[in-house]
Amino acid sequence: MNLSIIIPLLNEQESLPELHQWIVKVMTTHNYTYEVIFIDDGSTDNSWQIIADLSKSNPNVKGIQFLRNFGKSQALHAGFAKAKGDVVITMDADLQDSPDEIPDLYNMIMQQNFDLVSGWKKKRYDSVVAKNLPSKLFNWAARKTSGVYLNDFNCGLKAYKNVVIKNIEVSGEMHRYIPVLAKNAGFGKIGEKVVIHQARKYGESKFGMSRFINGFLDLITIWFLSRYGKRPMHLFGAVGVLMFVIGFLATGAIITLKLIKLYSGYHTILVTDNPLFYIALTAMILGSQLFLAGFLGEIILRTKNNEERYKISTEVNL
Repeated sequence: MNLSIIIPLLNEQESLPELHQWIVKVMTTHNYTYEVIFIDDGSTDNSWQIIADLSKSNPNVKGIQFLRNFGKSQALHAGFAKAKGDVVITMDADLQDSPDEIPDLYNMIMQQNFDLVSGWKKKRYDSVVAKNLPSKLFNWAARKTSGVYLNDFNCGLKAYKNVVIKNIEVSGEMHRYIPVLAKNAGFGKIGEKVVIHQARKYGESKFGMSRFINGFLDLITIWFLSRYGKRPMHLFGAVGVLMFVIGFLATGAIITLKLIKLYSGYHTILVTDNPLFYIALTAMILGSQLFLAGFLGEIILRTKNNEERYKISTEVNL
């Protein structure tokens, strides 16, 4: 099979028939063998019924329905698990991503041997204040932190080799950082392609300003996991040792000052009157806590079980 097209969605009943027709037109024109996997992430409108109807008329259409809204990362994870195509395309269901981009993305994977190609919506039709400026700041921080130099981490239109999506774990809200996850997994040939961004035709955006706050928090998480996810003691232990050193130095200074004052005839000076006492005490406590955090992290890492991150209600053609 040439292509697996994975489309997570939430309440997109108006756009689904048009999107399906557009995809089929592109697939037929280029004579691709394909599957389209719609993941209904807890829609409350008629989206699932439309997917079910499409699957009856087109056996290449497959569907996964979540019991409730679990998030885009969980939807992509479910789609990745089912994808069978040599090249996997992800795109949004709101018609802002153009299926006409698929052939070029496919060729970049198959002919230029990229592991992953990310779309870049260079010209956007979103609000400048609400999305464009925060997105530019977010992308700048992501590039500096991750070392993956893409212009648009948030673009949902991406292409992957099948082996890439089978070897990465997309959890939480990490869908923004799939290129970083791929790089950390050893897939370093990452490309970028300028793609058409279209104005939303139906409904309203499901994402608000909170996604950028969550995005920055996730960026910190992925930075930590990429460097210390397999060895948390290396970070917590190192900082803990530093705090212990500070505590021992402060304690040594307290003892030295106490001895000096005793020899000078000051017998009523209390150790607690010295500010260094509190510095030493705080540093020792923090050092102990950091060591414990490191040990607990190592224990959890070695004993954790894979948990289900979403519940599937129904599947069609899978």
